[in-house]
Amino acid sequence: METKIIINDAKTGKSYQKAIDSILLVGKKIGDKLTGEKFGLNDYEFEITGGSDTSGIPMRPDVAGQARKKILIASGVGLKKRRAKGSGPRKKISGSKGKGIRIKKLVAGNTISSSIAQVNLKIINYSNKDIADLLVTKKEAEA
Repeated sequence: METKIIINDAKTGKSYQKAIDSILLVGKKIGDKLTGEKFGLNDYEFEITGGSDTSGIPMRPDVAGQARKKILIASGVGLKKRRAKGSGPRKKISGSKGKGIRIKKLVAGNTISSSIAQVNLKIINYSNKDIADLLVTKKEAEA
């Protein structure tokens, strides 16, 4: 099964996408460091920052394991901040519905399994070669 990796380059502010075999990442956790040799990006080093499963459920770093779990959260990964009805455009409410309100949401654990469809990575050690040259395909360069 294929997994998409999204590589974030903080220096340029750009992200690059690459499809890889999911077996390469199974068992890794959010926060783990990887070498780029698995993806054909020698001399690069990456850190796993998150991801989502095949249904779009986000991975959360504080939930251990590979399974999906319903947890009670006030903010953070898996919960969008919303404005209260009738409040102006600048009056934001902390959490999702108000101060002290917590919501039960479904999230995926912090360990990568075969059901994870997307993994987000950030570059922590750069190579002499530009990552854009290594990842951009000929079709994307022509467009």
